[in-house]
Amino acid sequence: MTEPADVVARLYELPPEQFIAARDEAVAQARQADDRAAATAIGRLRRPTVAAWLVNLLARRRPELVAELLDLGRALRSAQHDLRGDELRELSVQRRAAVGQLVAQARKLAREAGRSGRENLPLAEVEATLTAALAEPEVAEAVRTGTLTKAVDYAGFGEAPKPRLRVIDGGKPPAPTPAPAPAAARSAAADAAVERAAEAARTRAKEAQAELDRATVAEQEAARVFSELTAQLEDVRERHAQAQMALRQARLRLKAAQRAAARTGG
Repeated sequence: MTEPADVVARLYELPPEQFIAARDEAVAQARQADDRAAATAIGRLRRPTVAAWLVNLLARRRPELVAELLDLGRALRSAQHDLRGDELRELSVQRRAAVGQLVAQARKLAREAGRSGRENLPLAEVEATLTAALAEPEVAEAVRTGTLTKAVDYAGFGEAPKPRLRVIDGGKPPAPTPAPAPAAARSAAADAAVERAAEAARTRAKEAQAELDRATVAEQEAARVFSELTAQLEDVRERHAQAQMALRQARLRLKAAQRAAARTGG
């Protein structure tokens, strides 16, 4: 029997409407081979949504582009964590270009798989999932494996700061820290105020970035819809022009027939 990993790879490349039948057939083959563990594992696989299927196709058929995206995600997270503003802005430009390229490839792969060019593909969900993969390592790994079953919602780029921990052992309690002198106390208070202000600035920056990302996704989806509607309008105009031409020709033929009939009758 085919290795389970190969079966999984084949199943998640199939269009969602073919998934269930192919999965059940693979389960039956595993049972015939008396491989109960494989049959159980394959039987638990869940059908992907169309958006998840498109992301899986990208991972399996455009792995080099997906790898570049995930590398970019690591660089973005590092730049955001260290607040390297100039680098973050440059990487954000690269992020939009990389995601846009992958969305275009998803559309192309869908057509190669038999999807109609006029079908309303969930490209906004594909884009949101790819953007989430940039921000979250767990999502990045799921995208890389090519076995997503649903799209991932994206709520803003960036990771929550890690809590600062200290080890507490069972030894003697530490000696109490002496109260700082008035000048030292004022300095500590000033440092704390600066840190609070910096943290507030970082929070506002993350919120602004999240708002920008949501607006970017919305703008790109609107552009996609506009492009599709424009193409449909051009088709309608062409059909209308053809209908007008056919109408004029029919009228000319009618007049010619009427003149011929008049001459014959005369």
